[in-house]
Amino acid sequence: MKLGTFIENGERRLFAQNDEVAIDLLAADKRDAFASMKALIEAGDEALRAAAEIVGSPPAQASRPLAGLRLAAPLMPSTVLCSGSNYHAHNAEKANSPLSGREPEFFVKTSDCVIGHGDGIVCDQRLTRKLDCETELAVVIGAPGRHIPVETALDHVFGYTVANDVTARDRQVRHTPEGTVYYELGRGKAFDASLPLGPVITTAADIPDPQALQLSTSINGDPRQRASTSDMIWSCAELIHFFSINFTLKPGMVILTGTPAGTAWSVDAELGGSWQAIDGLVAATRYCLPGDEVISEIEGIGRLGNPVVAPG
Repeated sequence: MKLGTFIENGERRLFAQNDEVAIDLLAADKRDAFASMKALIEAGDEALRAAAEIVGSPPAQASRPLAGLRLAAPLMPSTVLCSGSNYHAHNAEKANSPLSGREPEFFVKTSDCVIGHGDGIVCDQRLTRKLDCETELAVVIGAPGRHIPVETALDHVFGYTVANDVTARDRQVRHTPEGTVYYELGRGKAFDASLPLGPVITTAADIPDPQALQLSTSINGDPRQRASTSDMIWSCAELIHFFSINFTLKPGMVILTGTPAGTAWSVDAELGGSWQAIDGLVAATRYCLPGDEVISEIEGIGRLGNPVVAPG
């Protein structure tokens, strides 16, 4: 099942997608679990079964064309736990820190970063002149847990969505006077409009193997990234285990799982990029600028599109 959030009269409303139709779940059933995505996640399997029954026989008054809706990010996560340098091919195209590829590069984003499908990625040149985009599979936590074993980690997943980990490369990649590379992941990763999410969440039951998904990025129609999640260094289950050592994972938290090769960083010799040609992909000629259109897509979930805009 695909679930999302739309905005109507300034209010966020939960919907279930049925082909090209959106079913307003609260309009179909007034139960508290349908008040928001967070409420649905916290309500568990019983609420999901009720939503599936509505999708199977949707009331006419709760159904509307999906194309006519103003979509929002499917949820506003309290915490976004992120893993950098988690694809073999991406590691090969960029400057690496001493720990790259040896353990997940742990950083955090917040709901302040989150925007939805169609919202503008702000290119603020007072922050960065090297704005880059990264399509990533995002894991939405459903069941709480701490020190979660890898073997049962996927039991804690509510579903999966598409993320774009927008990055200020000139804030992220730093060098010591001796030439060692290090990352400043706070300022390089967490800022306004740096995390498009959506367009929907596909529930875990419909993605039995998150390590067998194709993802892609296009910018202004040019194919920039295309890869399988099988190229991850640490699987979704391993990342859930890893992050649960630090945090009690809670319903509605999100984990970003890294990006494959094809970023603009790969052609930036100043920051240590090393473009590796991949059949069918086009090398970037520059970083993102206002007027660009970024499309992030993952099979089984959907197509997340965002324009790059100037501040204000």
